[in-house]
Amino acid sequence: MRLWTAIGLLLLLPGCSGVGPSGFKPVNPIPAAEFSHHLFQETLAAHVKDGLVDYPAIETDDRFVGYLTRLDLVDPDAFATRNGRMAFWINAYNAFAIKGILDGYSPVSYVGRYRYFIGREYPVGGSTITLYDLERQVLIRQFHEPLIHFAIVCASSSCPRLQPWAYQQRELDRQLDHAARAFINDPTRNRFDRKRKVASLSKIFDWFEEDFAAAAGSTLAYVARYIGDPELARDLVESEYRIEFLEYDWSLNGIPPKEVARDGSPR
Repeated sequence: MRLWTAIGLLLLLPGCSGVGPSGFKPVNPIPAAEFSHHLFQETLAAHVKDGLVDYPAIETDDRFVGYLTRLDLVDPDAFATRNGRMAFWINAYNAFAIKGILDGYSPVSYVGRYRYFIGREYPVGGSTITLYDLERQVLIRQFHEPLIHFAIVCASSSCPRLQPWAYQQRELDRQLDHAARAFINDPTRNRFDRKRKVASLSKIFDWFEEDFAAAAGSTLAYVARYIGDPELARDLVESEYRIEFLEYDWSLNGIPPKEVARDGSPR
């Protein structure tokens, strides 16, 4: 069963919401024009290396705590530009994904994924949101940008690597392009056999196939846009490749902060 199909069934349970916040009313708000991602930038630069996250170090870093506090003090809808809003939500997702791990949640098991993505709410803009709603109801529904799938990181080994920097409004287009190329050309996440005409792709391309096909006509056409080898890029478009999806590794993408229960519940 596909992960999001399983989660979709779980959403039918009482108390499960499938929509994001209806509005934001932060108490003592920070004007969006004065909001900065510098605390998250410094946290990531200090504690992320080659995509590996030092969760124990982040857990004791006051800069991370300060950034989480500031996320709840700004209205996300008040940013003047689309890129400003998108950068805010990408960073918020990555920060909340880290916070979930620090709080003892884990997406390793099916039950753990429900608790991690749906059962845990995070304060933002005077409201609350789950990782599932942030991804589905905000990032995907509002922005229609497939590149976000290479920027948001759910703390797992098969996710895109967490970058050692925060996404910024003025740099967003370049940063998203970098994230896409880094993910698609990573042989631990996507592999291409030109002799057998087989593309072994991340499950991300399966779960969000509609997003990639809508943007480029097909998943392989989208992938070809970011392939570093021009000959392979042409081959993916001009030849008939069979797609197979690699098994997704839900193990933690770094040093664990503390022991986590097997079912993903906090200890």
